[in-house]
Amino acid sequence: MTPFVPESPIGTASRNLPQAIQDKVKEIRVFTPLWGNINTRRNNLHEVIRLSGMNLIIDDTDHPLIIKVASLQSARMQVYFIENEDYFHNRLMTKDANGVEYSDNDERTIFFNLGVIEAIKKQRWCPEIIHCSGWMSALTPLYARTAYKDEPIFRDSKIIISLFDEGYENPFDEEFARKLLCKDMSKEDIADMQIPTTYEELAKIAIKNCDGVIINGDNVSPTLIKYAKEQGKAILEKQSPEEFGEKYYNFYNSLLEQE
Repeated sequence: MTPFVPESPIGTASRNLPQAIQDKVKEIRVFTPLWGNINTRRNNLHEVIRLSGMNLIIDDTDHPLIIKVASLQSARMQVYFIENEDYFHNRLMTKDANGVEYSDNDERTIFFNLGVIEAIKKQRWCPEIIHCSGWMSALTPLYARTAYKDEPIFRDSKIIISLFDEGYENPFDEEFARKLLCKDMSKEDIADMQIPTTYEELAKIAIKNCDGVIINGDNVSPTLIKYAKEQGKAILEKQSPEEFGEKYYNFYNSLLEQE
């Protein structure tokens, strides 16, 4: 999310959309990884003690979850950061300084999605809309519809995935399917997922478990758009910068009106 990281299509959308919805007098919460290239001192990040302190188990290993928060004063908006020393500290975003994807991006996305869900649970906040942007958040629809399906705070939530042009290049290996299982999930919950898991396969899992799909790029995979239509998902095409706030707001409401 800009301005915490350099501008990108996802970063810009993640910055402008929450403010546009907040301007509609709606309560919003924004969650993002605490990437290693985010300057915590300059951005005045501080730990939220009441949300931190738990461990997330991935591949039989405990990983401490730390939640930090910063304020965007110009937007009167708070942003929550998911932090973990092993996955995010002193590292860049999804690629290192040489442009090579991190080999544990599969575990990093598992940790981020579980971290967001657990943070929302601790806040005891019931979101009407859960809007996931890009592949790093693509497991949230799956977790909300399977592992956390009996949680009252997610029971009535409508889930949206925004698809962007960029994905990841190196497929997640065969261990990914085993690692992502948590709580009472079973292999049947991910029976449709191909192994190794490419970006398109991960996106399909998100689409299958969401209520709506938003096209946020000019070169989004036609295969994914076709799949969303075959799944009968509500789809919003890419919007102009001048109209996107109003169009997204109306799209949200159309989903909330569905039984």
